[in-house]
Amino acid sequence: MNVATFKAPLAIAIAAAGVALAGTAAAQDADLERRLAELEARIAAAEQRAEAAERRATLAEAQAEGRLTTEEVEERLARVERQASGEEGFSFNVYARSGLLLGEDRKSLPGGPYVTPAGSVGGAVGRLGNEPDTYAEAIFNYRMRFDNGARAHYRTMLADGTTTSNDWNGDSNLNVRQVYAEFSDLPSFTGAFENASIWAGKRFDRDNFDIHWLDSDFVFLAGTGAGIYDVQLADSWRANFSLYGRSFSDFPVSRENPGLTDDTDSLILTANNYFGNWQWMVNGISAADNDERVLEGEGNTAADGGFQTMIAYHGDSFFGLGEGNFKVALLHGQGLGAEVKGLGSNGGLTEDATATRVGVYGTTYLSSNWRIAPALLAETSEDRLASGDRYEWATLNLRLANEITENFELQYEGSYQYMDLDQGAGGNAVSGHWGKLTIAPTFKPQVGGFWQRPEIRAFASYTDWNEELNEFGGSFGDEGFTGGQWSFGVQTEVWF
Repeated sequence: MNVATFKAPLAIAIAAAGVALAGTAAAQDADLERRLAELEARIAAAEQRAEAAERRATLAEAQAEGRLTTEEVEERLARVERQASGEEGFSFNVYARSGLLLGEDRKSLPGGPYVTPAGSVGGAVGRLGNEPDTYAEAIFNYRMRFDNGARAHYRTMLADGTTTSNDWNGDSNLNVRQVYAEFSDLPSFTGAFENASIWAGKRFDRDNFDIHWLDSDFVFLAGTGAGIYDVQLADSWRANFSLYGRSFSDFPVSRENPGLTDDTDSLILTANNYFGNWQWMVNGISAADNDERVLEGEGNTAADGGFQTMIAYHGDSFFGLGEGNFKVALLHGQGLGAEVKGLGSNGGLTEDATATRVGVYGTTYLSSNWRIAPALLAETSEDRLASGDRYEWATLNLRLANEITENFELQYEGSYQYMDLDQGAGGNAVSGHWGKLTIAPTFKPQVGGFWQRPEIRAFASYTDWNEELNEFGGSFGDEGFTGGQWSFGVQTEVWF
């Protein structure tokens, strides 16, 4: 199968999406979703009220028996009320996926959104029917509400990932990815800071956002530090400010003595500005002594600073054509900021590195039981890892879903990527096209929208690419992984 055949169907499908929008049906479906959500919220509230009533009765009994004073009862009743309203107490959140990806020979295949040669420089592709791993995040939250109205939120997040299918993984990658405390509604904060919240610790920035179908963030700001959210600088201007630290460890500083190493930290100072639906993000990045890092090739100097900026628009319709949503962002960076997505995470960039990336996606219903989500992600960079190098790639992805019953749907995905890697990032220089088509019968407790989980799906994918890409190295070109092949598997994905 020639990968050029992927281009026309994808372009036609995306054009048809705009022409075939059925606004009335989408609105009816959105109204049904809203009513169901309201019903679920009322049921949850009723359960909380019932639990709170039981606690009140227990406290009243304790007071009558003299085991608690009136003041103690009132204090505990106030806490019961806060817990019943969700303002205080423990909560637990999860993201997890786990699946089996097999080739035609019934053996495991390489996969993942970054499986292509362009993946080495951030070029993600469609993830449906293309994930061989088990990955899980467990998030523990505790919220407190104080008598003066102040709130506190404490979070710990554990995560682990593996590509083995075994029940026990001896090389666990378990990480504590977030540990932080955040305070809000502080009575002593006034003026521009009246609605602001402050935080410190290790965390993912609150306002990161992604293209789920590519498993790629538009921008990912994370590390250890501190910040303040929601400073109201003007009626239509809200801003966040933060300082994050990340570690660059054990890089070589001498060609003559490769065993001589150093380490440093990258520091990311961020101003994230919101004007209605518009977002303007500015980042300054520095890493002391990182310019002593030895890069491959003569005459290349590693960057010890840089900047990155992003302009984004968060739409509340499907590109103004109907019900739904869309997001679009343009990013540019230089020096250490040329890693425009994973801010401050790459210490191997040259001082002259530049990169520009654009991302866009949208979701909508074409009819009462058909929904569509097109996405585009592309980047060009120069002098990235060595003077004179150039990396260009563009990914076009289309996710379709047909809701057959209230528990079953058919999902489809077409993904196409063009890449031109002038100097190989971890491999040989290559250029060419990669494409994938996937069909995935999917079961859910309840269908309805791209964000409804959990789900269990089986899938079949056909993947093809230009023969030249096999020269890149890595998994490409290995026996059983040369393009023009089917893969099969099963997967579950959960979040709540």
